[in-house]
Parts: sequence; C-alpha cells; structure tokens
Amino acid sequence: MNSGFQQLKIFTGNANIPLAKEIAAYLGAEVGDSQVIRFSDEEIQVKINESVRGRDVFVIQPTNQPANEHLMELLITIDALRRASARRITAVMPYYGYARQDRKAKSRDPITAKLVANLITTAGARRVLSMDLHAGQIQGFFDIPVDHLMGAPILAQYFVERGLAGENTVVVSPDLGGVTRARQLAERLNTSLAIIDKRRPEPNVAEIMNIIGDIKGKNVIMIDDIIDTAGTITLGVKALLEKGAKDVYACCTHPVLSGPAIQRLAESPVKEVVVTNSIPLPEEKQLPKIKVLSIAPVLGEAIRRIHEDLSVSSLFV
Repeated sequence: MNSGFQQLKIFTGNANIPLAKEIAAYLGAEVGDSQVIRFSDEEIQVKINESVRGRDVFVIQPTNQPANEHLMELLITIDALRRASARRITAVMPYYGYARQDRKAKSRDPITAKLVANLITTAGARRVLSMDLHAGQIQGFFDIPVDHLMGAPILAQYFVERGLAGENTVVVSPDLGGVTRARQLAERLNTSLAIIDKRRPEPNVAEIMNIIGDIKGKNVIMIDDIIDTAGTITLGVKALLEKGAKDVYACCTHPVLSGPAIQRLAESPVKEVVVTNSIPLPEEKQLPKIKVLSIAPVLGEAIRRIHEDLSVSSLFV
C-alpha cells in the first residue's frame, strides 16, 4: 500500500468482488481480509480477520441481486467494523437497491429507500458513496453525508470515442423522469434531446405513447439509470426505429438485467447496450452487444479524496 494510505482499509462482501479489487488496485492497496460465513439456517456472519482500530474503512458493496443477501452482508460488515473500533466507515454502494420505492405512489406503500438509509446509518456508517441514485432526493433520506457520483461522464467519453456526437446524434430519455439525466449526456455529446412519453400500468410493464423530438435519420442513444427487465428499452428501440431512427444504442449505469431482460436484448434490434460494472455481469448475461465500462477509477478517486479530506465535487459533473 502507498505510504499515504496506511490508515485506509477496503473491505467487500460478495456483491461485486472484482470491482472491489479494481478499486483497491487503483489505490495501490489490497482488499481487507474478511469472510462472509453462513450458519446452517442461512444466517449471515461476517469475520474481520485483521485490525481496523482507528482506520478509515470503505466497504464496497452494491445491493444487487440477491438484494436482501447483499444488503444484510453490508449491514453486518459495517456493524462488525464499528464494534472493532474503526475510526470512520464509508458504505460504498455503486448500486443502491430498493431505491425505486422512494415515495408513496399509492395508499399504504412503503418507502424502502428511506428504510435502507436508516438501516445503513444505524449499523454505523458515517458516510455513503453511491452512483446514479434512482432519484436524487434519496440523498436527503440520510442524516450522514452522501457523495452522489454520476455515470454520464463515463458513458459520454465512450460515445465520443465511437464518434457518436454532434448534430447527427440524438439522446433520448425513455420517460419524463429521466430527462435531467438525458440532458446531461446530450450536453456532453453536443446533441439534441428527445423524450419517450411512456406510461407504466404496473411495475416492470411499460407502454410507449409518443416520441417528443426529431429523431428521423439520426443515431439515437437512449439513457437510463437502470435496465431491469429491459421492457422499456426494447419497446423504445422498436418505437424509435419505426419513427425513422438510423441506429439505436442504449446505455445505463446499473445493468440489473433480471427476468426476461437478456432474451429481450438478444432479440432486440438495438445496436449496442453500454453499461458499467456497478453490478457484475455473470457469464450467461454477457451478450456480444453488451459493452461494460469500468467505474473503478472514478470510485477509487472519490475514495482517495474522501480519505484525504479533499473536495469530491469535481467528480459530480
């Protein structure tokens, strides 16, 4: 480990071990020695096998599928580190699960994004580092500092290198809620913006109503924070091509890709799907048309700046 990081420790659960190793390598460190053990009844036990007393500890653990398992691993790891006298514990959650339930959309709905925030704080985290929260207001659900990084700069750099920028390209938001995210990407690519008017009669079901904006004869990039069952993306690709788009690309920060997602993307005429490694893709989900970009350098730089008490704000844009 570099001399400047003698007091920094990185730990991880089982959610995304390759990303944790990449981040550690960026910092010139190693992933800490810990074990996640299960009792015969599947209860989780975490063992920290080295001293963390007085250390600045970062726990890298997205809460991807299986979300409940990985969330409990995170909470128990934080609790173990707090009881082992770590000086400060930062929960590094590249993907913040349960974020889609961020308000009461109808009577008697839970607000799980707030519940998870309470659990993380109660477990002992002093800070949270995340990327592309499903809703920006989730930052306010925490009573501890939250550093909220954006995936758009990483995605934009890739598309610029591919020559997909300027007046022959249009960035499309798959719904009204994603317009801010799409505008950020459009500004970086110096392109115009279009919007898909979508309604969702029930969870994981989408219906395309209309397309607002000029996409005829242009390359189109659809951007979202999450691709889950890929229903929105595949319907959007079909609608955009029917309206005269040249080629359609899709991108997101978090490739959840659950249920029929892989089959839908494989059968879709989408040219390419660009994602990040905030969530690890198992071999059976690695389609030729899926391109994975690493967020390790961005998260690693954020961790370095937090550890050294430097500004992180330049990484937000």
